[in-house]
Amino acid sequence: MSPAMSDGGRWIDLSMCGCCGALRPRYKKLVDAIFPEDPQDGLVKTNMDKLTFYTIRAPEKLDRVGEYLAQRLSRDVSRNRKGYVVIAMEALDQLLLACHAQSINLFVESFLKMVSKLLESRDPDLQILGSTSFVKFTNIEEDTPSYHRRYDFFVSKFSAMAHNNNQAPDVRIKVRVAGLRGLQGVVKKTSSDELQVNIWDKVHMDKIVPSLLYNMHDEDSPSPSPSDDTQHASQHQDTTRPTTVAETCLRDLVCRAAFGSIKSVLKPALCHLDNHQLWVPNRFAVKCFKIIMYSMQSQYSHVAIQSLLSHLDDHTRDSARIKASIVGVLKETVSIAAAGSIGPSVLEVFNTLLRHLRLSIDYQLTGRRGSQGSIHKQPINEEEEKLFQEAIITTVGAFATILPDYQKIEIMMFIMGKVPIPPQDGDSSMLSARGVQGEEGNLLLQNMLLQSLHQVALAYTSVSMTTTFSTAFLDPLLRVSLVADIRVRLIVQQILHTLIDRHGNCEKLEEIRIPKYISDLDLKVEKCSRQDLAFMRKHGPQFYSMLYENLLQRDNSDENFHAIYCTMALLCVELGGEDVLVELLRLTLGLQEIVCKPQEEYDLSTAHICKLHAVLAAYLNLISQLTAIPTLCQHVTQVLETRKQEAPYFLPETAFMEGDSLDHVTLPDTVDTKLLFHQNVINEAMASSGHEVSRLSQPFVPLRSDFPSQSRYSMDVQSINIEMDQVDTPGRERTSFRACSFVKHPGEEITFETLKKTLTEKTPDAEDDEARRREVVEKFQNAPFEEIAAHSEARSQQLNNKLNEIMDMVSKPSVDASGRVVSLSGPFQVKSVPVYEMQFPDLCVY
Repeated sequence: MSPAMSDGGRWIDLSMCGCCGALRPRYKKLVDAIFPEDPQDGLVKTNMDKLTFYTIRAPEKLDRVGEYLAQRLSRDVSRNRKGYVVIAMEALDQLLLACHAQSINLFVESFLKMVSKLLESRDPDLQILGSTSFVKFTNIEEDTPSYHRRYDFFVSKFSAMAHNNNQAPDVRIKVRVAGLRGLQGVVKKTSSDELQVNIWDKVHMDKIVPSLLYNMHDEDSPSPSPSDDTQHASQHQDTTRPTTVAETCLRDLVCRAAFGSIKSVLKPALCHLDNHQLWVPNRFAVKCFKIIMYSMQSQYSHVAIQSLLSHLDDHTRDSARIKASIVGVLKETVSIAAAGSIGPSVLEVFNTLLRHLRLSIDYQLTGRRGSQGSIHKQPINEEEEKLFQEAIITTVGAFATILPDYQKIEIMMFIMGKVPIPPQDGDSSMLSARGVQGEEGNLLLQNMLLQSLHQVALAYTSVSMTTTFSTAFLDPLLRVSLVADIRVRLIVQQILHTLIDRHGNCEKLEEIRIPKYISDLDLKVEKCSRQDLAFMRKHGPQFYSMLYENLLQRDNSDENFHAIYCTMALLCVELGGEDVLVELLRLTLGLQEIVCKPQEEYDLSTAHICKLHAVLAAYLNLISQLTAIPTLCQHVTQVLETRKQEAPYFLPETAFMEGDSLDHVTLPDTVDTKLLFHQNVINEAMASSGHEVSRLSQPFVPLRSDFPSQSRYSMDVQSINIEMDQVDTPGRERTSFRACSFVKHPGEEITFETLKKTLTEKTPDAEDDEARRREVVEKFQNAPFEEIAAHSEARSQQLNNKLNEIMDMVSKPSVDASGRVVSLSGPFQVKSVPVYEMQFPDLCVY
């Protein structure tokens, strides 16, 4: 039954009142009044003010106003009356801005229905109008939250608009820009309110992020022709280009992402680059991740790095070009990341990169790419694999730059642990090498890993040698410096240059030359610290032996000679304490002796001998000028002048300029002493300046490379000397031991092997002691407690009895015929001797 009302005894059906203007509700009258007869006249502002005032005074009518406006808009859309549609949306926008009542949620629902109606239209103008109104709505701060409102339709529709392919370029650009701004509005409206729909869900991000990247990459779409009148028109053009708007939206999206949401943005971005094959070339990928890295919070940077590493793992079987591009993006990303933002698993990052480096080397050797046991393996491009390896090495260096120094040391030790090391028996084959292919693979891996280590070393700042060169790092590094490959040996020397040089002297010492004045080199020399002196006392023999063996390698190139000379010079400049200088002089004289009398195991060529003489000449000239000892400088200068006149091929200017042509030089069987540096002259010169030269007179004996543990001793076996003197004292004979120069017995040779055998070889007495020890241990482990207690008590009783007998003998001395008392220790007068007057053996005195 229809509702009715009484009018003078007559009942009127209210359902029929719609036809009568006088009986229509007031809100409908006010809504109808804002529409002019001609839609081109626009919104009637006076009537709009009345409607606004009405909704503010009666907020409970707001939802009815919105519903009625929605009805009119739907009717106008269906009749294609665009002018009235624009007026209706303008009125809705003004009501939204003016009203903040509790019941605005119902009005918003009507508003969103009208926006949805416009977006569903096929008319681009109506779609743009709906998007514009929605963006205005998102800028309004609502007083009351809405728990049931959903934006799934708007995400889908705005994403579709962002991919618009209208034939008209101007229309296509406007629709795309409207769609992008709509997506930005959805993110802005929902990201800050946890009670709203979760915009970071995969279903939404898989639509939003690709839409943004699609417009950023679509550079072909022309922008509207700007006005040439003012510069403002040009700036306005940039803000209306889809590329610019998409970049702004992506920055805003990433900036709003929290720690748990940032991966929701990164995964769709990576998938989009994969699906559209945008990794090669990687300019666009680098651009995207630069925007992401600069927009996200700095403490979240490691999430992007981890995502790229995981994506690199997913592309293990892809071509090297794609992987190299991903690594290139990773390098650019790391350069932006804040210091220390790699994350908690720093070693895992480097482990991932080194694992891909090793896989690339395996692919390069086999010529095919694929998992082990796989039947279908693809051929590889060797040049692409080399580019990929270089990209990994440079990326390792980029990672190292953002790490603190203590972590750089850990990374260098970690990389060194991955390098194949020659076994300690001196065999030239590498550990884990199998056959020829394994040997070649290990050499390539050594080269690549040491290059990576060099990149980390370049980013490290050395302060103390003890901190930089731990035993676990130094031992394998120096062992690798003696491998057969000259490139590997060269890289090791470069690593040492980087870590030893603390004052920028490396570049000044790279070239082997003999300057007339040391000031020409402009070296920065400081006094060596105590910590560094202690380090050289402990590890110096390792360095000297390494240099000794490296200089005698038969296949050394000129680069190797220059690098080894630079290492020797840096040791002298950076760590040149008194003891170090003496040892370096011993090394130089020992090498000169070897070169003058070549042994069969070295078999050096003429060119090698000349270059070695040249290196030693340049090095002694450097030491003499650094120490500024007149006698030493005079001697070195005299030898150099003699060589310049009689044997110029023993000087760097000739030896390293003529190269292999030195093989045609005929060397005498015995080098003239005028061309050599004399040990006795150097001894006198060093002694005159207060240096301890006792070590200098001893021949240099290098440590064996197969016993790296010898490095912890600061002297070689030949320098250990002991004197044994028999000292007669009244009444007894005493032997004193003094740790001085050790005189070996004739015919007896003391070597490291002899000492090791003495310490490790078991004698029969030692075997008996070991058997008794095992018997005692087994007894205490298995025997009952009562038996152990009884045995201990019996032993204790025996000890007490012995002590009592000794005390009785001491307290009752016997008297001989002469009246003197005789005791255990011999005849003496019955008179107590003070303790401070007693004489004890030297070995008993502490």
